[in-house]
Amino acid sequence: MEKTLQQMGEIDGCSQGRAWALMLKGKALNITPDYNPQAEELLAKAVKLDPELVEAWNQLGEAYWKKGDITAAHTCFSGALGHRKNKVSLQNLSMVLRQLRAKSTEQHAQNVMDSVRQAKLAVQMDVRDGRSWYILGNAYLSLFFNTGQNPSISQQALSAYAQAEKVDPTASCNPDLHLNRATLHKYEENYTEALEGFSRATALDPAWPEPQQRQQQLLDFLERLTSLLENKGKVKVKKLQSMLGSLRPSHLGPCGDGWYQGSSGQKVALEHRLLSALQPGVNTGAVVLGRVVFSLTTDEKVPFTFGLVDSKGPCFAVTVYNMVQNWGVLIGDSVAIPEPHLRHHHVQHQGKVSVARSSLPQA
Repeated sequence: MEKTLQQMGEIDGCSQGRAWALMLKGKALNITPDYNPQAEELLAKAVKLDPELVEAWNQLGEAYWKKGDITAAHTCFSGALGHRKNKVSLQNLSMVLRQLRAKSTEQHAQNVMDSVRQAKLAVQMDVRDGRSWYILGNAYLSLFFNTGQNPSISQQALSAYAQAEKVDPTASCNPDLHLNRATLHKYEENYTEALEGFSRATALDPAWPEPQQRQQQLLDFLERLTSLLENKGKVKVKKLQSMLGSLRPSHLGPCGDGWYQGSSGQKVALEHRLLSALQPGVNTGAVVLGRVVFSLTTDEKVPFTFGLVDSKGPCFAVTVYNMVQNWGVLIGDSVAIPEPHLRHHHVQHQGKVSVARSSLPQA
């Protein structure tokens, strides 16, 4: 950077191409990850002298971004697009939109949707640009968590990350990509893929503590959960027998009349089944009833996990998402689950962990 600035000093006195020279010098100063006030000053002069200089607008936007002035950065990237459509402005605008302070939850969701649109436009301008695909994946990831966790959106995020690696081999060396994708896999309970992603991000950037911390947190969660499932929450035999012996059809609650308001809005007839009788996937027309024998929370608080047992068979893990604030269950509570979605998990990672469990994730 210093060598570049030294060479730039030789043309400082030239009046011809003054805006371009200011932009190049500001760009050189802006190369560091920290905010540089001199870079902002030079770039601001460059866009004032030549408002058509799109690269100067993009660089000025990045300077404001580092400064923490997200609104000004948004204005710069939007201003650049007003002069000429370009993928760099679209990429940056997509990222900035997700960081803009919104007055309401609805406004934030709108910003995220707009972020996806800008990222799509960047991809359309150059389908061989891995960075555009990566940013589109991040936009879909944010949209997934901000708009009700639609499975189709998570698949779009995963597809975008895969495309980034396909068109640009260097994308596979981006630790952020692996961390973000692993986060999505963890949320969807694809635990092996999540652990592999955290591990890959750690290998690519050993000085970055977050991937290693997230990997260890997930390993600890799975190990604790496995132990609790195998021991049925360590509830004593007599107490467990008493808990199960007092289960009654009346504990089915709203499902006790044999009907359930399905996701389609229509009523579905329900049949009471044992946990051990469930099949992998959504068990349409079934309702299970059991007693809570343990609950397990993590620092992230998502999902809320508890163990459920009935009169026969092993303990099942129930994972609950999007629950209302302050909701929870206590040991001994009876819980009914209509149309449960069953998944069997067997997780192995680096020869250190082997986890087999069943879950009943609820949306």
